[in-house]
Amino acid sequence: MSEPSFDGNEAAYLKECLDSGYVSSVGAFVDRFEREFAAWVGSPYAVACASGTAALHVALRVAGAGVGRLVAVSDFTFIASANAVSYTGATVLLVDSEPRTWNMDTELLRDHVIRQAARGARIPDLVEVVHVLGHPADIEPLLELRNRFGIRIVEDAAEALGATWYRGMPAGKSAGTVGDLGCYSFNGNKIITTGAGGMITTGDPDLAARARHLTTQAKVPASSYVHDEVGYNYRLSNLSAGLGVAQLEQLDERIRLKRAIARRYAEQLGELPLRLPPHCEWADPTYWLYSVLLDAEAPDTVVARLASVDVEARTVWRPIHRQPPYAYTPRLRGSVADSLHQRGLSLPSSVQLTPEQQRRVSTELASALADNG
Repeated sequence: MSEPSFDGNEAAYLKECLDSGYVSSVGAFVDRFEREFAAWVGSPYAVACASGTAALHVALRVAGAGVGRLVAVSDFTFIASANAVSYTGATVLLVDSEPRTWNMDTELLRDHVIRQAARGARIPDLVEVVHVLGHPADIEPLLELRNRFGIRIVEDAAEALGATWYRGMPAGKSAGTVGDLGCYSFNGNKIITTGAGGMITTGDPDLAARARHLTTQAKVPASSYVHDEVGYNYRLSNLSAGLGVAQLEQLDERIRLKRAIARRYAEQLGELPLRLPPHCEWADPTYWLYSVLLDAEAPDTVVARLASVDVEARTVWRPIHRQPPYAYTPRLRGSVADSLHQRGLSLPSSVQLTPEQQRRVSTELASALADNG
């Protein structure tokens, strides 16, 4: 689906870590990765973490999530987005998707908050908006809520590194750099990988300092093992950061390749009984996984037929409200997230995918859909 690629300085940087003896959470590559990543996405500060979920957990906590707080979360996303809120003890409010981008319906949330506020009812303290599958969310309604009600925004950009907006308030910004904090994942299937790892970005020096403090067990600097609050062992290792630096050097080319793959799929699949992935005129997505909606609404059958000819595909996520731990979670209702799950199919999207391999994927998909029909 999305294989890691190591064709740069990875081996050299890992050897440098081994030769120096700095293989754990201290070392030159950790600081370098943070500094160079922040510069690439255009954020003043970046804090490396052990995973994307750890990044979300800490970002939410420093943004104020906790017991007694309400956090609005995208319903159509990987479960880690909701779990990170639950780790803090906050209450989750799930928000349905909208069909233009498959992301959170931010207009639905905005209108709900305005109505709630007008009658003195409870409104979210924070919003965690997910940029799913590499397409930026429509974030302007959330910026309006932040300006009017002080609702903080945490962006889950785990799948959208390099995606940008073309116009409006966030024009020219990278996904993950518009809210109060942004979070990224460097899992093995992401556009760049550190094996396991994540990053928090923010423009607020106090939030950055507190995030860094929490990721290092909340140890007071220059103290004899004094920890002033409950922290976490969430720091990225120097080995992982070395991989990250090498991968970051190739990110521009990776994004170019992802977009080229998307263009070829659009050309090859345009006549099939399916809907191509979102690409709004105001956004420049990175197509982490190229995902389509099948008219036949039988993605499991198509996945099995593709597997029989050695083509890997997978269905998209089950909405959070369909997951057992969140079955009774408050929700701004709609049917879009359920429809995406019922019809969604992700296709091979590795940057190593050759045009010939991609043509075979498209041909086999056409055959699978014809058989299904």
